[in-house]
Amino acid sequence: MEKKRRLRRHLRPLPLNTLAPNILTVLALCFGLTAFRFAQQDRWELAVAFILMAGVLDGLDGRLARLLKGASKFGAELDSLSDMVCFGVAPALTLYLWTLQTAGGVGWIAVLAFAVCMGLRLARFNTALDDPDRPAWASNFFTGLSAPVSAALAVLPMALAFQIGDEYLRTPYVVVPWTLFLAAMMVSRVPTYSFKKLRVRRDMVLPVLLVIGLLFAALATYPWITLSVIGFLYLATIFFSIRAHARLSKNWKSSGGAAEDAAEETDPPQEPTQ
Repeated sequence: MEKKRRLRRHLRPLPLNTLAPNILTVLALCFGLTAFRFAQQDRWELAVAFILMAGVLDGLDGRLARLLKGASKFGAELDSLSDMVCFGVAPALTLYLWTLQTAGGVGWIAVLAFAVCMGLRLARFNTALDDPDRPAWASNFFTGLSAPVSAALAVLPMALAFQIGDEYLRTPYVVVPWTLFLAAMMVSRVPTYSFKKLRVRRDMVLPVLLVIGLLFAALATYPWITLSVIGFLYLATIFFSIRAHARLSKNWKSSGGAAEDAAEETDPPQEPTQ
């Protein structure tokens, strides 16, 4: 009797809210793999675009899971495996085919360093979520560069080259140090903004919508330059995130961890994307 009950439970249809986030994760995985296919065909702009779109889908699947209350351990494991392919393997191999292969063994070392550090970064992220001593305000920060951001920054030289030419950018002398720098940043302890709890004041809604409209116009007209500017602006925020993290950490330690945590509990808890 118990066996039949378990069988009926196993064959019961899954609700859409459980399946929808996993669909987005699988789509992101397909985008990442397809980016590598375009790179093999020397269709560089499509390769970069598909890596960036995989990052957009990765940001949506976790939020959709929380919105529909469809988060699951299966989805979390699938998301980590997809991130490794989309943001660790695909960008590294794309850069290798674009220019790093001309550097011989040094170029391959840069590829391996990026992919390995991506795996280590994802493993550290997954284990940090279970840390009971982690203060609530820490969810506003990532430790090191996040996986999608690292992938987007990895192809930043390619995006610039599409707009201004690859005479100076499509060279291992630029791409190797850049790739190794991003690999080191992924496994570093440098705090970076997660922008998870970014809020807009009511009196700033219209200006923000105007900026979004102008940003879309810039993306449609000068996509690669616009994306490159966004990338450099993100890098500039790292200096501010380090200062903000140090200030919050000092205040939290001086207050015994009570005041800031109590303030953070007024917001619904959310897990940041990787």
